[in-house]
Amino acid sequence: MLTGKHIVITGGTGSLGTVLVRRLLSGSLGTPEAITVFSRDEAKQHAMRLAYQRQESATDEVIYHNFERLLRFRIGDVRDYASVTSALRDADIVFNAAALKQVPTCEYFPYEAVKTNIDGAANIVRAIRDGKLDVQTVVGISTDKAVKPVNVMGMTKAVQERIFIQANLECPSTRFVCARYGNVLASRGSVIPLFHHQIRQGGPITITDAEMTRFLLSLEEAVDTILAALADGERGETYIPRVPSARVVDIADALVGERPIETIVSGIRPGEKVHEILVSEEESHQTVARDPYYVILPRLPELRRAEFEAPTLEREYSSRDDLMSSAELVGFLARHRLLPDSELVLEEDMLA
Repeated sequence: MLTGKHIVITGGTGSLGTVLVRRLLSGSLGTPEAITVFSRDEAKQHAMRLAYQRQESATDEVIYHNFERLLRFRIGDVRDYASVTSALRDADIVFNAAALKQVPTCEYFPYEAVKTNIDGAANIVRAIRDGKLDVQTVVGISTDKAVKPVNVMGMTKAVQERIFIQANLECPSTRFVCARYGNVLASRGSVIPLFHHQIRQGGPITITDAEMTRFLLSLEEAVDTILAALADGERGETYIPRVPSARVVDIADALVGERPIETIVSGIRPGEKVHEILVSEEESHQTVARDPYYVILPRLPELRRAEFEAPTLEREYSSRDDLMSSAELVGFLARHRLLPDSELVLEEDMLA
């Protein structure tokens, strides 16, 4: 599927980008001609370059042979139209992983979220349309927070989804699809590494709300969803993983075990949701099952396929439904090596 393709990953040094790069380099989907990591963080790019080349320190070879390698690095920002156009000039496939995604940060700096999450997506579409670029597929990477958004991060991601879906009309030679998923296990900034740290310190464990629930998804499963959208998605469709969920307080209890550690409720942070929703009630009427995924069909009538697909869901798909039992949760955490007795490895640190 990817043999001979030039792939560009915007925001490729982030949590998702690093795991996606590792999967693409594995050759399981074919050998690309080139994979370009496009981001504005030169330090992360340099660290990623060294990690993949197994170098302990920089050499002239590392610095000056960037564009002769399968894995390439390009400094730029999705906010800047000129740098986006330059990065996409020879691209066949684009994964848009660039985002401002920390919910409280977006609440305090809302227009910065607009510039990255909305203007960045618009720049990709504009570059393809106005430059008449031969990009075959763009995969927009979204979040559960785009569903019934109550925070700036979700609002901007909801608009980003619409920009990419509508782009199928503006750029008829390019297929635009989306992948939407929730919080990721053991990614930097997620709750499980926080709980591990609090347990090592002897507590207390902090819960923002006793009723809060979350889907449990690994970065590898997130990448699976993105690649499924790439492989099978029709123009304007949105792919969503079907994954288990649990109460956050039950996750904390499973991690604490028999340890004498106190749990306190600290209150919801700015813009935080009690439950994750991956498909809204309104979207459920145009959502079909393609195991192991739900797929939201395009909203725009011009993009709908002629054959009718009966919707699968009768209500919203929320993390408060079908919660795992305590025993199921402990088993799940053990299988993913997430219990405190095992060594926790942040998934974006596993470059190879």
